Formats: sequence, C-alpha cells, structure tokens
Amino acid sequence: MVYGAASGIYTVYDPSKVESLPERKSIEQIQSSTIEKKHLEKEKWYSVTVQVAVPFFIAGLGTIGAGIVLGNVTEYKVFKEINALLILVPALLGLKGNLDMCLASRLSTQANLGNMHSKKEILKMIIGNIILVQIQAIVASCLVAVFAVGASALINGNFRWIHALLLATSSVLTATLSCFFLDIVLITLIIISHKIKLNPDNLATPMAASIGDVVSLIVLSTWAKLLFNIQDEYPWIMGVILGCYLCILLPIWILIVRKNHYTCKILSNGWTPVLTALVISGSGGLVLDSAVDQFKGYEVFQPIINGIGGNLVSVQASRISTMLHKTSMKGVIPPHTKQWVAPWTALFRGVLPAKTARILIAMSILGHLVFVFAADYMYNGIMAVTYVFVLTYIAVGLIQLMLLLYIAHIMIHLMWILKMDPDSSAIPYLTALGDLLGSSLLLLAFMFLRSIDFEYEPV
Repeated sequence: MVYGAASGIYTVYDPSKVESLPERKSIEQIQSSTIEKKHLEKEKWYSVTVQVAVPFFIAGLGTIGAGIVLGNVTEYKVFKEINALLILVPALLGLKGNLDMCLASRLSTQANLGNMHSKKEILKMIIGNIILVQIQAIVASCLVAVFAVGASALINGNFRWIHALLLATSSVLTATLSCFFLDIVLITLIIISHKIKLNPDNLATPMAASIGDVVSLIVLSTWAKLLFNIQDEYPWIMGVILGCYLCILLPIWILIVRKNHYTCKILSNGWTPVLTALVISGSGGLVLDSAVDQFKGYEVFQPIINGIGGNLVSVQASRISTMLHKTSMKGVIPPHTKQWVAPWTALFRGVLPAKTARILIAMSILGHLVFVFAADYMYNGIMAVTYVFVLTYIAVGLIQLMLLLYIAHIMIHLMWILKMDPDSSAIPYLTALGDLLGSSLLLLAFMFLRSIDFEYEPV
C-alpha cells in the first residue's frame, strides 16, 4: 500500500483502487516509489556536497565576474544617460536565470525519470525546450524593457521614445542570444552527467549561472553601447530588429512548440511564474538604481549575493521536484516529507529535503567568505574590506538563503498538492525573490555599516 499526505494528514491508498485516482499510475510504478525513497535516503552527504560544490564555486567565479563587469559598465555613457538600464539589469539577469534554470530543472527531472534513452525523443525534448525558452525570452524581455522605462520615467521624470526603443532592442537581443548559448551548454552538461551516472539536479542549476550573468552583462552593455551610438542616425535599425523578432521568428517558433508534446502545455500555462518573477526582479532593479547612487562598491557585491542565493535555492528546488516526481503522484505528498513544517525541520533535520538544505547553508558560508574577498581584491587590487563588513555581509547572505530555502519547501509542496509542475513554476518565483531579498538586505547592510562608521570604501 502507498501512503500519501496532504497538509500533514496521511491517507492510506489500496493498490486495487489506484485506477480511480485522478492521475493514474500502474501498481508497479507506485510500488517503485518505495525503492526510489530508499535510494534518495542512501545518497551520501559527501556525494551531494562534491557534485554541488564544483559547479557552485565555478558559478561563484561567474558572479564575481558579473560584479566586476557591472562596476565597469556603469561608467559607460549609455548607462549614465539612460537610467532605466540599471533598473533593467537585475530583471533581465533574473529573467535569463529563470528561463535557463527552469529548462535545467525540467530536463534533469526527465533524465532522473529515465526518459532520456531514445535519441529521437531526446532531440524532440531539446528542440522543444530551446525554442520554448526563446519564445519566453522575446515576450518577457520586451515586458522587462517596458517596466524599466516606465519605472525610470516615474522616478526620474523623463521619457524619450528612442531610449525606450533602445532598451527593448537591447533587452530582446541579450535575452535570446545569451539564453541560446547557455541552453546549449546546459543541455550538453545534463546529457553527459546522466551518461556518467551523476545527478543532473546537483550540477545543472548552478552551472546555469556559472557564466550566465557575465555573458548577459557583456552582451547587454555591448548592444546598448552600439545602439546608443547609432540611435540618432539610424533609429530604424532597432525597429527592424524588433520587427523581425516579433513578426517573423515569434510566430514560427510558437507553431513549432505547439506541436511538441514536451513543451506545448508549458507554452500555455507557464507564463504566470515568469511574468510575476519579472515584476519581483524589477523591484530589485529599483533597489539597485537607488543603491548605486548612495554607496560605492554596492554594484560589485550585489550580483554575488543574488547569484549565490539563486543558485543554491535552485538546486534545492530541482531536487525536491525530482523527489516528488519519483516517489509520488501530483496531489499526494509522500510520507518522507511534509509541507507545513517549522523552519528547523525544513532546513536542518526532520524531513528528507533538510539533508540537502543544511549542506547548502554550510556551503554558502564558505562561498560568501571566499567570494567577498576575491571580489574585493579583483575590484580594488588590494584588500579593502574590514572584518565588520565581512561578518555583516555573511549574515545577510545567510538570512537571504535560509528564507529562500524555507519558502522553497513550502511553495514546491503546495504546487505539488495543487497538481502544478514545480520544475516550470517554482524556480522563477524563487530566483526573483532571491534578487529582491539579496538587493534589499545588502542595501540594509551598507546602511548599517555607514551608521556605525564602518562603511565600505573601495580604492
């Protein structure tokens, strides 16, 4: 017999009545959930740690690079004249991260479910997911640009249509090109890790951000600078680029995805998390726009705290989603986990996902410690951080991550009860919340340090 729990109440299911359940599974599949549970419990903590740590620290180098790049590009003339670009940056990076990590989570689940054996099916899966991400990138990046322009106009009191066109064009080009490049890298990683018997959930989501933010910032700043130089003489070029994306590529790609059974449902139902996440990430952009003017060096550390929080909570989200897919059916919470639990139970000891959560929390402390010194040295050429700054920074990083991990636990289990697929729904909310929490908590940290006369002073 199989035990299911919803809101902490356990119900016993008789295998003879399985056929009456809303989402049908064979008796063999249900009985196999016990085997999968035992397999998950036997996964060694050091195996999880090594598999997550390697891509995590590689990803950390990427977030440091993103901070350095952001610190440099904010000196460009285009960033100084178009304030909306700073509002655009966190939302656009968050969008890219959401789309790539959702793709990584979906394909990792398919790999763990054993659905990556037929080359024909793998090809369908890959093509459908890449084109789906391109569709989402086009639509969402246009909305991000509209949000950034509107918010900037309200805050700064100025609006120019040519700047709005520049932001929209730069945003679409950045989102589609960076997502395409990173999706190819991610898919290759997932297939290779599956072939060599490693868990893609531990590897793919951190690697999604390893070079993603750096690539996106370089692409965005390059296109923005180029289009800014030609905006007065050749504004029609931006109109042509947008027209090609919206009127030619978008309709063709929608037709292709609608015929792909791996992605057709997501095309219809997967917009709410992505679009809601844009608004949340956009709020983080408002924080960045405000903080950069007040505190020197803020832009160096902001991508790091956001990147670490987003990367680690995405690992947890992907693993919980895979666990639920492998050991239960949508709408039924398996007995080795619960939805409504205390933070200690979810993060340290009490349910199966807590095993990974405490590893991620410990890893974040070491990661923040390494990355804060590395970023400071790379930015200044010498060590400018004080012990008070480091302790404050690590404290807000821990608060951010623990909040995210607890929210992830509650949210993913709730989605499972509501028969929503967490692979396509949870990560956008979580990474967007990570951006907003990280940016806001870091701003509070800088304000606190100024109040006690330990303000960060870059060289």
